[in-house]
Amino acid sequence: MTTSVKQQVSEQEWQTRVDLAACYRAVAMHGWDDLVFTHISARVPGPEHHFLINPYGMMFEEITASSLVKIDLQGNKVMESDYDINPAGFTIHSAVHEAREDAKCVLHLHTAAGIAVSASKDGLLPLSQQSLFPLSSLSYHDYEGVALNPDEKTRLVADLGETYFMILRNHGLLTCAETIADAFVYMYFLECACQIQLKAQASGQELNLIPSQILAGIQAQAKQVTRSAGGALAWPGILRKLDRNNPGYEL
Repeated sequence: MTTSVKQQVSEQEWQTRVDLAACYRAVAMHGWDDLVFTHISARVPGPEHHFLINPYGMMFEEITASSLVKIDLQGNKVMESDYDINPAGFTIHSAVHEAREDAKCVLHLHTAAGIAVSASKDGLLPLSQQSLFPLSSLSYHDYEGVALNPDEKTRLVADLGETYFMILRNHGLLTCAETIADAFVYMYFLECACQIQLKAQASGQELNLIPSQILAGIQAQAKQVTRSAGGALAWPGILRKLDRNNPGYEL
């Protein structure tokens, strides 16, 4: 009899798997996925620096708790899996996980709005309330080609610093957080801000930037308004919507 993945892992790891699979499904539900490309990774609870990432070749709406691949910081599978991982995804995500103990979840996307803003010289502008939360903790990383060069990890980590939001120039968006729920909500704010910016710019009207003094004080306000990222409050509703529209991620 074949032993299920759930039987082979701790209760804490299984819950992380369920939440991460749900996050993949939620990204697909919002239309932020890019076929089998881009990744969301999560640190496995415990002393080992192991993390979970999507099996290469599986669509986001297909990912389940059992299908996630567990790897170490060198990209080696530490648990049997029929799937391989995307080397470019490993380069970016392993760099952040290794450098940032607080980055339990790293979410990277290639949305059209995100890439469009990343290609703009001015990057993200303070045009909306949604933009203020990313702007309170935002960094940029210049494009170096497909992320296959291990040397890029040092530069990416240096650019990220202690921020939770990153715009990868000509490439896409990245968020990291203590929890999967918070990383998702951070991405929701960032992606929404990018969409609003593009629509405002497309209107051809003169744009009204939020005053610099408001932007300067937003970091303290963000913590009060959202209770950190607000992921703990939003996540149950996201899961309920998934159960109605895209069940099966807990398998």
